[in-house]
Amino acid sequence: MAAGYNTISLGTGRKEFNPRTERPGLEHYLKEAGQGVITQLGGAHSVDESAVGNFMSARFNKQAHLGAFLPMVDKGLRYKPSISVEGACASGGLALVTGIKSVLAGTADSVLCIGVEVQNTVKAIYGADILAGAGWFSKRKEGHAYFFPGQFSDRAGAYYEKFGRDYARKGFARWYRNAIENARLCPTAQEHHNTVIDLERLALTEPDPRSFTDHLNVFDCSKVSDGASGIAVLSDEGLMRAGIAYAYAVEIIGWGHAVDDITEDPPQLTVLSTMRGAIRQALASAEISIEQLATIELHDCFTIAGILAVEALGFAAHGEGAAFVAAGNTARDGKIPINTTGGLIGWGHPTGGTGVHMAVTIWEQLTGKAGLNQIKIDTSRPYGMTVNMGGDDKTVVAIVYKRGE
Repeated sequence: MAAGYNTISLGTGRKEFNPRTERPGLEHYLKEAGQGVITQLGGAHSVDESAVGNFMSARFNKQAHLGAFLPMVDKGLRYKPSISVEGACASGGLALVTGIKSVLAGTADSVLCIGVEVQNTVKAIYGADILAGAGWFSKRKEGHAYFFPGQFSDRAGAYYEKFGRDYARKGFARWYRNAIENARLCPTAQEHHNTVIDLERLALTEPDPRSFTDHLNVFDCSKVSDGASGIAVLSDEGLMRAGIAYAYAVEIIGWGHAVDDITEDPPQLTVLSTMRGAIRQALASAEISIEQLATIELHDCFTIAGILAVEALGFAAHGEGAAFVAAGNTARDGKIPINTTGGLIGWGHPTGGTGVHMAVTIWEQLTGKAGLNQIKIDTSRPYGMTVNMGGDDKTVVAIVYKRGE
């Protein structure tokens, strides 16, 4: 992969966001992200196919058939294959997998992958109803008004009961602090303008079941975001055609894609079992261990998801993820830097775009293009990983990347 590009993640928290004024639509974000990648490739002639990851534009924007927007992005893409893929919040990851498979199949040497979502088109409570489609909608009437916050509030409550409430919330608070501190270094992040001094104290605000959920507060949650990210999946020939050196690309050395039954409740509320399966697939196909990873981008739609993901990765045993995070191990200067541009909580969560944004961040880090967000990449650990989750641990895409040589 190479030639990554992110738009701003727009929503509450950004100084330029005003819900009372007209804001950019799908076309704007698709065009900005697409052209951002195409320019780095030297033009649309370097693109053979395109894949767009999106979750709910048909409801948020009353627009489907996103693959056919690519000729609008650049006239040079007219009559070239383009497809839109959907897997809830893992739609971006599925766009990447689509590109990878096309290159491996030999049907393309260069696939433009874009992930996009524009969801500040409705009030939050109506948006919650739309986003509930990432779960089994037949359970919607039994669920919380804020359906997915309610789902992960239940996971947090189970974690409290099993391992201790104060213990867990300290881990959640440190996760939030890490997210905002990293986002402040990233100009495109939704929380880039956050100036709160004591982030952990803010994060420890008591949940209020009367206005939100039983076990999570609003700081435990990713925000409603509009944005897009793009990156190219390339063969060696595709890299040469675009004039990109190996040092400015990352090699895809393994991936995993796991799905569970959307009609069933999680087997264990304190375990992300599908995520664990996808991670194991990815590491096995890459033939590396987690100790060889320099950095990870993972799906922290909620703080509890971040804690459970650390345990799914194997950095901490079951129930010890909160302590691992609270000790600073996942901070940008910690044992394993995670979500170095802020993750879903700090950078933002334009649902269908998130998986591609993760890939762009890893590409930036491994090629030294991360600017103020850059961390030190040890030559003995030249690998990165993205873990993109759809729904309540129902579709997960994990990809392993290696610094180009």
